[in-house]
Amino acid sequence: MHERASDLKLLFDQKKYTEIIEMIENDIKDEDINSGLINLLGVCKILRDNTRISLKEAINDFRKAYIRERNTKNAFEALKNLINVSMELFDLDFKENINNFPRKLFEEIFSYLNENKSLFETEEEFALAIIRVFKRTLDVESVIYYLEKFINSKNPDVLCSLLYHNSFENNWDQKRFFETAKKINEKFTQYSEDKLVSLNSVKKEKISIGFVSADIRNNHSITHFLKSILIGKRRDEFNICLFLNIKDEDNNTEEFKNLVDKSVNIYGLNDVEAINTIRRLEMDIIFDMMGVTSHQKLLLFKNRIAPIQISWCGFCNTTGLSEMDYIIADKHTIMKEEENLYYEKIIFMPNIWNCHSGFKTLRKECNLPAKKNNFITFGSFNNFKKINDDVIRVWSQILLKVKNSKLILKASTNCSSDFLLDKFKIYGVVSSVNIIPYKKDFNDHINEYKKIDLALDTFPYNGVTTSFEAIWMGVPVLTMDGQNFNSRCGASINMNLNMTSLIAENKEDYVLKAVNLSQNLSKLENFRKYIFDKAISSPLFNIKNFSNDFYNCLENIYNKKND
Repeated sequence: MHERASDLKLLFDQKKYTEIIEMIENDIKDEDINSGLINLLGVCKILRDNTRISLKEAINDFRKAYIRERNTKNAFEALKNLINVSMELFDLDFKENINNFPRKLFEEIFSYLNENKSLFETEEEFALAIIRVFKRTLDVESVIYYLEKFINSKNPDVLCSLLYHNSFENNWDQKRFFETAKKINEKFTQYSEDKLVSLNSVKKEKISIGFVSADIRNNHSITHFLKSILIGKRRDEFNICLFLNIKDEDNNTEEFKNLVDKSVNIYGLNDVEAINTIRRLEMDIIFDMMGVTSHQKLLLFKNRIAPIQISWCGFCNTTGLSEMDYIIADKHTIMKEEENLYYEKIIFMPNIWNCHSGFKTLRKECNLPAKKNNFITFGSFNNFKKINDDVIRVWSQILLKVKNSKLILKASTNCSSDFLLDKFKIYGVVSSVNIIPYKKDFNDHINEYKKIDLALDTFPYNGVTTSFEAIWMGVPVLTMDGQNFNSRCGASINMNLNMTSLIAENKEDYVLKAVNLSQNLSKLENFRKYIFDKAISSPLFNIKNFSNDFYNCLENIYNKKND
């Protein structure tokens, strides 16, 4: 076997994966095949051709490899591969609207977790693997549990993910968020200035603005808000550059590149290369549009890539970075007395913290669905992670109180709806819940709002894009006021629409408002008509006013910095 091992290593280095597969399957006796070789077999099948069939075959190999030895290093490596590749297959199925991913595979993984609890709680790479499973089964509490085990990890993504997922929890007020976020400063490497291009801060006639994002693709929600700035650009006063962190650009990326003066894709660059690439272009003001989400690039901001750095839109809370100078908010999302719980100085926009550029879909006023259906249809197209146990309990109370009512939910992120439905079963309302599969075509997605009488917002992590979508289609959104920026977005949206009666003070008020509206269809119909008539001229979609306010703020900050 020693000779065979040398041959296999040579073939692997030469990327001759098919030959390795044939050798293991045909030339080595079964009694000589250990866990390591079976694991290698699975790896080579994926590297040869990363298809759904190959992924399934590899999963079977990793399972065999783990079961053959169970308590060896090779077996544990196979177990980690089994988990990670299973989640890759799940994501692929989800993206292609294939609903045949076996629930029993999730259950099998959980059984392996229970066999090896200490391994997953002490080895970071195993914890990160099982976290991928919990994300897809909507078990946010377990995600947080395992992330907290490695809060002192050198990997900053662990802390960023912990901050993000705690945003879904009701017991996390802004003080706790602030205290945890301060550890961000310790996580990111700060490079010696002798490795970096000098940072320019000379005052210029035209202000150069940069936006850093990994999400300018695939009609991502962030693009609709950024577009409002780019369309409303004051070309005589500002130059704008996009810094993209995108592996595969698409038509949406190309559209945005055509809206700016310059675009640079920093994907694949190491930290120092990315920092220097941006510094050479001498941005005066640069925006982080990811925060602790997405493929975050906070390390770049830790090493200061512009004299003025601002967090906006991608994540509605503090980044924890002392180098992040400002965060854009409004008077409804951050209270004056809370400013000390954000590392950034607060830029308070006159009306709302962001403005939606609208959709190409033709707006057409729709009748109240309940008049045709003879029952009320609630709906929420928010990220399923936002539908926590408290949200499910409150929504179930509403369904129980409103006779024959229905609730439409839509999968927008890669997660298993089966596990969400299990939670509704506890309250005996699962038959009233309809989960619509993920839709690639945006028109198909937006037209689903025509079926909804009243949209229900999530809490404490409110919807943003989904609320703008509903309102665009004339659907009222019931929200609950919260305790920090990301839990007050819904309140800000309704405040700016003059729909304060759709802002609940607490859970009891939320249920009461939903039930009362369901029993007063004429009032609900009037709300819909008002929203349809007033939304476009409101601060929610008024690009001209918002972009003008936005650029005035930047101009004031820039002049203050350089006077």
